[in-house]
Amino acid sequence: MKKELRGSKLNLILIKLFRGVNVNSTVETIQELTDKEQWLEAFPIMNQLRTELTEKTYLELLEEMRKDGYSLYALYKDNQIVSLAGLSWRVNFYNKRHVFIYDLVTDTAYRSFGFGEKLLSYIHNWAKENGAAYVALESGIQRNNAHRFYEEKLDYDKWCYSFRKTL
Repeated sequence: MKKELRGSKLNLILIKLFRGVNVNSTVETIQELTDKEQWLEAFPIMNQLRTELTEKTYLELLEEMRKDGYSLYALYKDNQIVSLAGLSWRVNFYNKRHVFIYDLVTDTAYRSFGFGEKLLSYIHNWAKENGAAYVALESGIQRNNAHRFYEEKLDYDKWCYSFRKTL
């Protein structure tokens, strides 16, 4: 079975390489996206997570969210966005001063190569340096792979349920 898993992983790597994705390059940067041109560049990747968004609603909501402190960060590989994280500073009684991550997505062609982990590690360090007690996020009930990623790779605690009511 281990050989099958190794073969599957190798096949995944080869498929990604043959799709034109160079996973061995080392030119990686992380930066906040602050203008419309950058936001439009990020939209196809955000749309992989938030599939109901159109480009128009994405831009409208992003403008409004930014007024409330939302920031969008991107991990670039060879000058191409491969992973995004949308977050805000928040303060409340149970998480104190913290960073809340609303959106985290890695382009499907770049998943399983550690880019989401690198972006989250950057955010963890940045948040700690700026006085955060926690980094918090929510993840859809059905996203079991994401839950394993947060809990096993990044040592997040699953500590509550989140509820909402459609009005």
